Amino acid sequence: MRKNFALIGAAGYIAPRHMKAIKETGNSLVAALDKCDSVGIIDSYFPEANFFVEFERFDRFVDKWRRDTGNKIDYVSICSPNYLHDSHIRFALKSGADAICEKPLVLNPWNIDQLKIIEEETGHRVYNILQLRLHPSIIALKEKVQKELEEDPGKVYEIDLTYLTSRGKWYFISWKGDEDKSGGIASNIGVHFYDMLCWIFGEVEENIVNVKTPDCNAGTFKLKHANVRWFLSVNYDYIPDEIKAQGQRTYRSIAVDGEELEFSGGFADLHTRSYEEILKGNGFGLDEAYPSINTVSTIRNLEAVGLKGEYHPFCKKVII
Repeated sequence: MRKNFALIGAAGYIAPRHMKAIKETGNSLVAALDKCDSVGIIDSYFPEANFFVEFERFDRFVDKWRRDTGNKIDYVSICSPNYLHDSHIRFALKSGADAICEKPLVLNPWNIDQLKIIEEETGHRVYNILQLRLHPSIIALKEKVQKELEEDPGKVYEIDLTYLTSRGKWYFISWKGDEDKSGGIASNIGVHFYDMLCWIFGEVEENIVNVKTPDCNAGTFKLKHANVRWFLSVNYDYIPDEIKAQGQRTYRSIAVDGEELEFSGGFADLHTRSYEEILKGNGFGLDEAYPSINTVSTIRNLEAVGLKGEYHPFCKKVII
């Protein structure tokens, strides 16, 4: 049955992937909201969608449309700035819809605790886009690890996670450069990697931060079945020279026991796959989101210890 969607954050970078997913799953976008009106991309997917730049008018439309037509918004897709996710999820649930929210779901674990209460009160669900759990290479890695742990339950893997995605000066002027709004580097670009690692190797048992600057976070995790060194940055200067020589501004690497995990491709349809699973009732909810949100919240509140312990080698690019 065709479902009705509303979308909050229509002008954002990630919004077109949600529009595409709504369309490819055979559903309808009824209304969209963004305070920025540069949303011509809507014409490529749902030119008849109602658009609003003020939340109050959007809120009124959602309520009035239900009363006038006898229909309802089944899902609200949330692509707004991170610090607004909690409020927009609450709006969705209280409007009689399920929420589909981009990562990070919220900024702190206690927000999830409150959302669980609202789920119970309203009978509606919150789903988080955790697309790496649907990536074929990541699924294959999880299956491999599970098989190896069945044979050796005490096995501990050694993992290096490196993710550099260069951003220009605009980044630090926008909400993404404001830790109170984005949650900082770890929340903004690292949370889905942390989710993937916890999903495969177990939750974080020890969390240490080596580097914490506006454009870089790095540290180590001790998971149940893995020791992880991680480095995240939006600074182009830290990208390896051989990658720069190829004209690339992004570098992504995950090495498990020294073996590189190849997952550079396969991302194009993961939002559509996420929507397909959600529509079948198999999406990732609040409990699945909790470990990674707890991890980034902890990172935000830890002091950096510098070049101590088994730090990621890229830390020396920042601290000499």
